[in-house]
Amino acid sequence: MKLLRYGALGAEKPGLMDADGQIRDLSGVIDDIAGDTLGDAALDKLRSVDPASLPVVDGSPRIGACVGHVGKFICIGLNYADHAAESGLALPEEPVIFFKATSSVCGPNDDTEIPRTSVKTDWEVELGVVIGKHTKYVSKEDALDHVAGYCVVNDLSERDFQLHRSGQWVKGKSCDTFGPIGPWLVTRDEVADPQNLPMYLEVNGHRYQDGSTATMHFDVATVISHLSQFMSLQPGDVISTGTPPGVGLGQKPEVYLKPGDKMELGIEGLGVQHQTVVAG
Repeated sequence: MKLLRYGALGAEKPGLMDADGQIRDLSGVIDDIAGDTLGDAALDKLRSVDPASLPVVDGSPRIGACVGHVGKFICIGLNYADHAAESGLALPEEPVIFFKATSSVCGPNDDTEIPRTSVKTDWEVELGVVIGKHTKYVSKEDALDHVAGYCVVNDLSERDFQLHRSGQWVKGKSCDTFGPIGPWLVTRDEVADPQNLPMYLEVNGHRYQDGSTATMHFDVATVISHLSQFMSLQPGDVISTGTPPGVGLGQKPEVYLKPGDKMELGIEGLGVQHQTVVAG
């Protein structure tokens, strides 16, 4: 299934994308795509619903983040061998963990705001993993059974805030609009292999990132298992699993976003995002 949320910011309704690319309204079936609705039993119930029985959503509504009420937005740094190389950094022995503030979460096509005093706002296409059930001390072998589905994430970053303003990376990762999620949550049964997904990102039509989850240093199952040794993961938690090479920081000379720029990014089978950059 391709699940989504549509409508005005803060008032999104749950929806389903049918086989013809039409949005079907799920608000008569579930309250939101969040929390317990992401569990296996709840998703099985949704699969039993005939999409043709659901109302068609007319027009082209705003698409919101594909998951509501995100409890934790966890990111993995330097998780692609080729991205670590372009950054001039050694591959880590364990996953590098940092967080984005959940206030950064926005829709996949919402404007990206460059923060005040920003000089190095950058892009990162990433595979997002949405947790479907309580996860604690899970083995690598069982980890993927705890996934509700997958989505596209743009892990936007202000590199000056991140690297030169002291403290942890969270400063450069948490600005408003720095966490576009979606357009859809694709349930795990429709993703045969999360380690074989081509992904790309373009700015103003120029392709900067052209990679694949195949070059991840730590695969999705390893990441989930590792995280669960340090914290419990809850339904609706989002894990952003790292980015392939081609970020602005890695260009020679470096390239950063400016008002008026347009981004397009996508992952095979998980949809495409479009963002216009504006001054914050």
